Amino acid sequence: MGKTDFLSPKAIANRIKSKGLQKLRWYCQMCQKQCRDENGFKCHCMSESHQRQLLLASENPQQFMDYFSEEFRNDFLELLRRRFGTKRVHNNIVYNEYISHREHIHMNATQWETLTDFTKWLGREGFCKVDETPKGWYIQYIDRDPETIRRQQEQEKKKKQDLDDEEKTARFIEEQVRRGLEGKEQEAPVYTELNRENDEEKVVFNLNKGASTSAAPQPKPRKACGRDTNPQPLSRSLLGPSGLKTAGTAPTAKRKEIPPASGDSREKKRKTALEEIIEFEEEKKKSARTDYWLQPEIVVKIITKKLGEKYHKKKAVVKEVINKYTAVVKLMDSGDKLKLDQTHLETVIPAPGKKVLVLNGGYRGNEATLVCINEKTFSATILIESGPLTGRQVEGVPYEDISKRA
Repeated sequence: MGKTDFLSPKAIANRIKSKGLQKLRWYCQMCQKQCRDENGFKCHCMSESHQRQLLLASENPQQFMDYFSEEFRNDFLELLRRRFGTKRVHNNIVYNEYISHREHIHMNATQWETLTDFTKWLGREGFCKVDETPKGWYIQYIDRDPETIRRQQEQEKKKKQDLDDEEKTARFIEEQVRRGLEGKEQEAPVYTELNRENDEEKVVFNLNKGASTSAAPQPKPRKACGRDTNPQPLSRSLLGPSGLKTAGTAPTAKRKEIPPASGDSREKKRKTALEEIIEFEEEKKKSARTDYWLQPEIVVKIITKKLGEKYHKKKAVVKEVINKYTAVVKLMDSGDKLKLDQTHLETVIPAPGKKVLVLNGGYRGNEATLVCINEKTFSATILIESGPLTGRQVEGVPYEDISKRA
């Protein structure tokens, strides 16, 4: 058999050696040497280098054991974090993948005798969540990395902010519905009985849709012997404010009419209809909200931490708006210019009496004066100072819809 034959003992031994997964009892952790068979391990134990390592270890055996235990723990947890994350996994699966690496720390060189003892120790020390099942022990890594904790806090903050926005929207809708119901005064209709004082009276229904509804006086027909000697055409005799007319011949055959309402009630009805139209237009405008709110020459606050503590919570003035969602801002204290997205900014609410700019809703772009702030509903009351609705006081405006003027 040739020297370079694939099935030669040397070739087989080299492949086993390169694989690195040989018997644990023929491995020396102190010298970090893997022997191929029992004879090789015996020769290694009798070697001078192995004897020197044993003399070093005998001086302070606890130090070497602590070192190997710490290395084993760190490598095991790093594999668990990188490979499985925070998923719940069987401990034997992680261990089999760990020992597949050629240069790993063997467990017989650590303070733990079995994998179960090591798993229980991880649970006691708080590195992992462990639980025992009929199929064995399961572990779940607890990620305590500051970056991960910060990311989780940001996600929780964003989720809480989304819930707050939904609650604000729900309260805003309820307030609009309540105001709309208060503004509409529904008057009860007045019903009258349909009585005929004369049995010979003729009742005519006006079904002509094109007939005029003006209340102009009709010419009185000439009467002779209780009968109409000059009857009018049906279409002319039915003109009037009501589609129900009497066509009797005697004066007593006229139907009782409801007295006309006074001028005050008519004016009240007209005002109610006008108020309904105005409220409908306002609700229509307020419903047309957009997802962008940036406007030039307003004061904003930087809320992102990605730029460092130097710019966090600093106030700036919007100098330019790019593509509706991005702004070029200039810091008020240092004068630095930054280009930020609107998600990294928030509005600034000034003291009552100061000028603000409406950024969203039906009054977008109008200047106003801040009247008061309602901290319970996270809203404000403003007085419109520009536009066709100048002088109108608007209540319940959310904080994110207004900002201080620069």
